[in-house]
Amino acid sequence: MEKLKILFVISLLLLLSPPVFAQRKSVDLIIQGGSVVTMDAKKRLILNGAIAVNKDKIVAVGTVNEIVQKFSSRQTINANGKVVIPGLINTHTHIPMTLFRGIADDLDLQEWLTKFIFPAEAKNVTEDFVRAGTRLGLAEMIRGGTTTYCDMYYFEDAIADETAKAGVRGVLGETIIDFPVPDNKTHEEAMRYAERFINKWKNNSLIVPALAPHAPYTVSTEHLQNIKKLSDKLNAAVVIHVAETQAEVDDISKRYNARPVEYLNKIGFLNNKTIAAHVIFANENEINILKTRGVGVAHNPQSNMKLASGVAPIPQMLKTNLPVGLGTDGAASNNDLNLWEEMDTAAKLHKIFAKDPKVVSAEEAFEMATIRGARALHLENLIGSIETGKRADIVIVDFDNLHQTPFYNVYSNLVYATKANDVRTVIINGKVVMLDRRLLTLDENVIKRTANAYRQKIISSLSNQ
Repeated sequence: MEKLKILFVISLLLLLSPPVFAQRKSVDLIIQGGSVVTMDAKKRLILNGAIAVNKDKIVAVGTVNEIVQKFSSRQTINANGKVVIPGLINTHTHIPMTLFRGIADDLDLQEWLTKFIFPAEAKNVTEDFVRAGTRLGLAEMIRGGTTTYCDMYYFEDAIADETAKAGVRGVLGETIIDFPVPDNKTHEEAMRYAERFINKWKNNSLIVPALAPHAPYTVSTEHLQNIKKLSDKLNAAVVIHVAETQAEVDDISKRYNARPVEYLNKIGFLNNKTIAAHVIFANENEINILKTRGVGVAHNPQSNMKLASGVAPIPQMLKTNLPVGLGTDGAASNNDLNLWEEMDTAAKLHKIFAKDPKVVSAEEAFEMATIRGARALHLENLIGSIETGKRADIVIVDFDNLHQTPFYNVYSNLVYATKANDVRTVIINGKVVMLDRRLLTLDENVIKRTANAYRQKIISSLSNQ
């Protein structure tokens, strides 16, 4: 009889108190296990961590026990033994130029541009070319854990289309320059194209459309001011090369009696929607101008080194807390889109240049590839860290390879030891785009066949110069 009473009480309690799993909230994806490098304000590192994702957003971050008690999911990814990081952010590219990878090396910038790149573009760049090069670049970036990139090129509407199809996030700027180019032959045509492009993509969940005047030395003051007005009208970002070479500084100083950053500030061009690429030749006053105006900076150490353009004052920029991200530049001047190499190079380049091993620490280099890079693109409220409410742009990195063993410090391993091939799984906007090294939104074999077909066309066009 006593046993029956006990069984009755237990049954009653079970009826009144539903099982724990029934109380859990359902989400689309849980990533569990491994070390979560959040890059949040406290730089939390969560050992045996987990992330709950619903639709495109991160809804919770914590330990595995905390997350599995509160959430159930349709899909679970096991990250045990791995490191989970925010998606990497490439703050400066010309993505279709993957098809020009290696056509002209070991030249200074002006010779490289005027004798090789501009002629090759004039003879080869079409919308189909741009789409093929974009797919190649997207596949390369996904494989390396890049989830967001900032681009400036021609036929940017086609780049946006291919980027959205691949499920990658992009700040994409239509190039505007004061001579005829493949997609637009006049400034007026380019402005009309850019306005249509921005209106078409401005509400897309992955694409941030932008205006991209090439540089102060290739776009007149009047045209730069037109671009600024259109940016204000459409609330659009502006991407521009600034102070990339000493020759540019000399030219702008002679023309306008002001250095490049000073000149752009004087004409009212700079604001908190501007993304300035390179900024190699900026003095203390110009760094303060950039900070005051809220300008983001894209640092491209490997491209700058290869073209012998110079070394940007990154330690000084970091001291002023300027939003500086890392970029690869185009694959024609790098020659890849590998942000792991940029992190490693940035940390080491500035140490030797400053003759100080303490400048640009591994943590600062990783920050430039994630949350500080997000600030440079003016997207820090959406991406750059693993935090509740942000977009689910997440990368899982294998830490069990010979070159990463033994493991003492997570930032040291990420910056100085990790390679692009260590990236296992990539999630962008809550969608898995690469799982265990298998691309899910792009066909690698087709991409390579198409790229090699373009190689023959490009060789033929250059031989006829």
